[in-house]
Amino acid sequence: MTQLASAGGDTSADNVDRSAGETVAPEPYRLGDAPGPLARDELADLDAWWRAANYLAVGQIYLMANPLLRTPLEPEHIKPRLLGHFGTVPGLNLVWVHANRAIAARELSAVFVAGPGHGGPGPNACGWLEGTYSELYSHVSRDADGMREFFRQFSFPGGVPSHCAPETPGSFHEGGELGYSLLHAYGAALDNPDLTVFCVIGDGEAETGPLAGSWHANKFLNPARDGAVLPILALNEYKIANPTLLARIPESELLSLLRGYGYEPIVVAGRDPATVHQAMATALDGCLDRIADIQSAARSGRDDTRPFWPMIVLHTPKGWTCPPKVDGEQVEGTFRAHQVPLPNARNDARHRAVLEQWLRSYRPEELFDENGCPTPRLLRLNPSGERRMSANPVANGGALLRDLRLPDWRDYGVEVTEPGASTHEATRVLGGWLRDVTAANPDNFLLFAPDELASNRLQDVLEVTGRDWQAEIGEYDVDLDRTGRVIEVLSEHMCQGLLEGYLLSGRHGVFTCYEAFIHIVDAMFNQHAKWLDASAQVPWRRPIPSLNYLLSSHVWRQDHNGFTHQDPGFLDVVLNKKASIVRVYLPPDANTLLSTYDHCLRSRHYVNVVVAGKQPQQDWLSVPEATTHCARGAGIWEWAGNNDELGTTPDVVMACAGDVPTLETLAATSILRKRLPQLRIRVVNVVDLMRLQPSDEHPHGLPDPEFDTLFTADRPVIFAFHGYPWLIHRLTYRRTNHDGLHVRGYQEKGTTTTPFDMVMLNDLDRYHLVMDVIDRVPGLGTRAAGLRQEMVDARLAARSWTREYGEDIPEVADWAWPYPRRRSTE
Repeated sequence: MTQLASAGGDTSADNVDRSAGETVAPEPYRLGDAPGPLARDELADLDAWWRAANYLAVGQIYLMANPLLRTPLEPEHIKPRLLGHFGTVPGLNLVWVHANRAIAARELSAVFVAGPGHGGPGPNACGWLEGTYSELYSHVSRDADGMREFFRQFSFPGGVPSHCAPETPGSFHEGGELGYSLLHAYGAALDNPDLTVFCVIGDGEAETGPLAGSWHANKFLNPARDGAVLPILALNEYKIANPTLLARIPESELLSLLRGYGYEPIVVAGRDPATVHQAMATALDGCLDRIADIQSAARSGRDDTRPFWPMIVLHTPKGWTCPPKVDGEQVEGTFRAHQVPLPNARNDARHRAVLEQWLRSYRPEELFDENGCPTPRLLRLNPSGERRMSANPVANGGALLRDLRLPDWRDYGVEVTEPGASTHEATRVLGGWLRDVTAANPDNFLLFAPDELASNRLQDVLEVTGRDWQAEIGEYDVDLDRTGRVIEVLSEHMCQGLLEGYLLSGRHGVFTCYEAFIHIVDAMFNQHAKWLDASAQVPWRRPIPSLNYLLSSHVWRQDHNGFTHQDPGFLDVVLNKKASIVRVYLPPDANTLLSTYDHCLRSRHYVNVVVAGKQPQQDWLSVPEATTHCARGAGIWEWAGNNDELGTTPDVVMACAGDVPTLETLAATSILRKRLPQLRIRVVNVVDLMRLQPSDEHPHGLPDPEFDTLFTADRPVIFAFHGYPWLIHRLTYRRTNHDGLHVRGYQEKGTTTTPFDMVMLNDLDRYHLVMDVIDRVPGLGTRAAGLRQEMVDARLAARSWTREYGEDIPEVADWAWPYPRRRSTE
């Protein structure tokens, strides 16, 4: 990698005493002359703003009092626990102030994404300098008192996190986990033609898998319709304890890599502030000119080819401007600058003295007036109003939210004259509705899929749009479209990240995925759910559209792909999050799926997980019945049991959640009704899994009396569940009748086999459910011993049939619900 340029005003360790054990403070620098587009005064003003932001960043990490150094620093002025990260902050602040120059000159609408981990002190400082912080938090005024409060709250009990978070004005990207910055930036730019996103990517972050795939997001950005993303790779060479890979390959190799991704990189390198300022101004002007040319050519129809988008490689020292050496170890320009360069400032007088010298090296007396307010030279660099990146409403997407125009889902429902009399592919029925949702919302709704839209039976959407594709379109390609409303890329990380950016900036979307492989984004889901939870506590944050998953090709119908494709465990991951944020739905047929998804797209600030099969499945409920059942979330299917019309307490409750468990429960119930007609059976279907929790644990939870009315307080409950059985126990452990609850679900047993053999492998099949009833209803075991033996034999026969013929036994494959809706007593 090219060595950093060195010029006048050097703040490196080259000119300092290297005696063992010494701690050395940075010297105040004076701007030298450097060629470039900035006039001397403009250069000085930009540098002053940058110094002010750096000063405020250091103050946040260290100080809880004496913010303007009106007296020498004492131990009580220093926080007892020094938390935060300085290493990447000067680079972030540099990008911010130069972006401000461009915003003011070009009247841009722009937002800022800080990708490098815990760089929070930088954007916080920039928001305070711009005045947005004080507008949103009146106790953090833009003066000495407010500065003290601003410093004290950072990484302090009851304060704000050390990374960009919902509390950070202008942030819509959670800095707690690395890898998603570029995806969020591109997601925000989609359908935002006037937006520019300045996205700083840490070179450590660039080593993550999601970020490595993110570079390809430029192939989905249509310059005629979308905004622009300007990636800035912050190449400061180090992570927490190691160098970064991109800093340890030749510059030519790095630039070839970035060009291969479809970018035109410009390198800005150096450690002399004047030189770097001039180089950054030149690069930024060139990049924004190039973006304007690309957009103009596309929007005028002169050029519809995929452009090579500009980007910047910013190569500056880690911890630039911090103490060069601490306790005899080199700090500035090394991994030691990553977090807190002077870790003992409260208790070590030498560290404390160097901290004071470090803060004074920014010359705060030139930056803040007697009252602690930023001086006029700083204030005149701030864009006005919503042009401030800390105040742009795009970063508070709920403020821009427009409701979707949703067609009436009832018009798309299937006719159900009798339960089970017809079959449909539930997700294909949903696809017809989503087709018209897409058509009705041409700039406010996107579908995301990892090459699985058609596989999950949503291909009807392609009747009104194509797949967004800005790369080459070949002779035999189908349904690719420069203006497509579907983004398919074989990366769950990219689908999730782009959708998150789209939602966080106020738009709507759906992510459909194979159930087993949604686990790839477990950590991304975690971070987004945490953002939703935290932002709900921030008064000025507005609710955003919900993150909607549609998981299909699920565990029970992945018999053909085998064990690797069989995993319903995402539900367990989701239910670890706050009850105020997560929702899980298991609609049993096409009409309940339509009703459920209409609800999800109308909801706000949730994560909605909907699991539905794509294979032909019986239709159980008519449109009116589905409407009522989904509103209940869980309810008795009177037509399926033989108890409620008699007005007596059931002997057993057959409960189910999920399409295949519902099928097996009803098949088991039909056997019991025929063979044991005196057995009183209640069938309960659960669509909204959260109904199982108590009402004081989840907003959708059933109060205990209602739960006991539904499931009884003392009768056996045989619960057939879509996922891992222990999840149901976890949700119901406080219920009166928990000891009477017996759950069947996925037991991590799978292979390549037939659909019915899959449920038999996991003891979820109808025959085993009948056996469970016989085993658990008091007094039934002896009377029904013959039926139980028949069920054991039926399982053996079904297994033998699959092994001989390679398909399910006809009595299973051709089974239909035998009882009409209006039935006589039996």
